Amino acid sequence: MGSGLTRIAACHASPVFLSALGTTAKALSLIQEAAKNKANLVVFPESYIPAFPIWSALRAPTENHELFKRMVEESIYVDGDEVNAIRAAAKQFKVLVSLGFSEKVRYSSATLFNSNVLIGTNGEILVHHRKLMPTFYEKLTWAPGDGHGLQVADTPFGKIGVLICGENTNPLALYTMTAQGEQIHISSWPAIWPTRIPQGVVLPTQSDEVVNGNSNSSGGRAKASSSSVARGANYDNVAANRTRAAAHCFEAKCFGVLCAGVLGDDAIEAVTAGSRSPEIVSKALQQSSRGATMFLDTTGTLLPGFTIDPETSAEEQKDLLQKEEGILYVDVNLEDCIEGKQYHDLAGGYQRLDVFELKVNRRRREPALFE
Repeated sequence: MGSGLTRIAACHASPVFLSALGTTAKALSLIQEAAKNKANLVVFPESYIPAFPIWSALRAPTENHELFKRMVEESIYVDGDEVNAIRAAAKQFKVLVSLGFSEKVRYSSATLFNSNVLIGTNGEILVHHRKLMPTFYEKLTWAPGDGHGLQVADTPFGKIGVLICGENTNPLALYTMTAQGEQIHISSWPAIWPTRIPQGVVLPTQSDEVVNGNSNSSGGRAKASSSSVARGANYDNVAANRTRAAAHCFEAKCFGVLCAGVLGDDAIEAVTAGSRSPEIVSKALQQSSRGATMFLDTTGTLLPGFTIDPETSAEEQKDLLQKEEGILYVDVNLEDCIEGKQYHDLAGGYQRLDVFELKVNRRRREPALFE
């Protein structure tokens, strides 16, 4: 790795489901491994500690009281022992760490936020972000955040910004990052995000059905020409996540880090247990499209990464990680962010600041202001 490169390590990993202690220990181990392999930036998935509340997608709210209670109990404070342990590791190994977690607050016994912290090499919290708006069934677990964390951190390894999952669909949030000179954009994602429950058959996704413009389905032209919504297709995590991230990389001329979680057997067992339809829930968990961890270059093109064998230190090129856990690495040269700005510098020479004006409220929201 040359002196002008930034090495990014994206941890494609499952949590120890609904265990803050166990998942923190796993995160510390992954940070140590990535640091040993000379990573400068270590990235974790959405709500890595203690888990992503996938049960809200597949079970009725009236079935989920106990799971919600466990989620509250295992969610963590931003100034609590778990985050402090991650901060200490970042300082010890002199790496940046981006950590997704479910955050609880001391002014409520049950209010949670879908949060992310970017931690500096001295262990300081550079950015503490709460997801602006929980998406779809996530509203059953998390409260809306605020604009306080819409910040890009200027670090020795690049100007880094983070948005969580569906926020990467929000053009105003994305432009806010672009307007701060972002060079590395982190987007964090869950292991699965089902929008339908399969009923008897595995519903094909876009990536299953179409290869090089040709339909692989046996349903003929009528089925192939209808939209994925009309076909009743489930959410295609790989296509949906990459589409959004690639658009931002192209527009901002930044590198993209897509870091998705992995669905562990412990999660499948816990979410299935106590359900009124355990077979349907289990099938939906196992058959839903898996998220992928990957990198994109400053044109939005897939940037192949590599894994490092912990035993031999041998490197193996990988386009992405999806079904199996691991750490995906890439080396990026921040000078590659320059050329594309000649064509479209959306926060600079290619913007009409006399026509458009964006105002961002970064005030941290509190339930009451006491004077």
